[in-house]
Amino acid sequence: MDFPRALRERRTRRQLSQLDLAFRAGTTQRHLSFIESGRSVPGRNMVVRLAESLELPLRERNELLLAAGYAPAYPESSLDDPVLAPVRTAIDHILRGHLPYPALVVDRGGDLIAANTAFGLITEGAAPELVGPGTNVYRLALHPDGLAPRIRNLAEWARHILARLGHLEELRAELTGYVPQLDPSAGLLGFAVPLRLRSSYGELHLMTTVTTFATAVDVTLAELKLEAFLPADAATAEALSAAAGHMGASAAADQATRSHSGRPSRMS
Repeated sequence: MDFPRALRERRTRRQLSQLDLAFRAGTTQRHLSFIESGRSVPGRNMVVRLAESLELPLRERNELLLAAGYAPAYPESSLDDPVLAPVRTAIDHILRGHLPYPALVVDRGGDLIAANTAFGLITEGAAPELVGPGTNVYRLALHPDGLAPRIRNLAEWARHILARLGHLEELRAELTGYVPQLDPSAGLLGFAVPLRLRSSYGELHLMTTVTTFATAVDVTLAELKLEAFLPADAATAEALSAAAGHMGASAAADQATRSHSGRPSRMS
């Protein structure tokens, strides 16, 4: 990667002038101009300051450091790494805390890391190969064997999903092929894109929220996203509560059956 060009591209992408970026990074426009032209080689600290001033994701900050000839500053740990054990505990706690509403955690590419039991109501009827840890939730949403046949406002929801895939060109191209050329219905978007989903508990009207880990200094952690599905009306809230109660009763009955049969019980 050509560092001067990479820096210039990221600055212009954020619509910042050289003066704006120089002020943020605590340097002069002249110095920044020399860096972008290749006439001056920045030190490691300057590269870090420029990356921070551009508010780049941690992965891009590492790429910029590498382009300048320096080692990455931010680690990229596996979720199985013991150092992230507190993170896994926090994720489990957050997912349980969202019950009776569905919630899930995905990585940068949209692959499922974890989900709570209520997410089963969202995925009911989907092909088994599209569901579960490691599968892609964006593909699940728009694939003909996934949620698509049950989504009442597929055009609006598909537009919402595809707009999030700017950094995943191959996946975006694949999913675009699954979506019919439908015109979004007027007057249905309101203040947020809804998900109108048929389910065994009636039609669900859902809003979504996306949460990230603030002040993360690990690339893996910074790229995790928690997405929660919240009821957009009272009927949906009642349906989600009823579904959670039924799932909880079924799980308790199953555990009791295993205990009485003499087999050891196992928590999911």
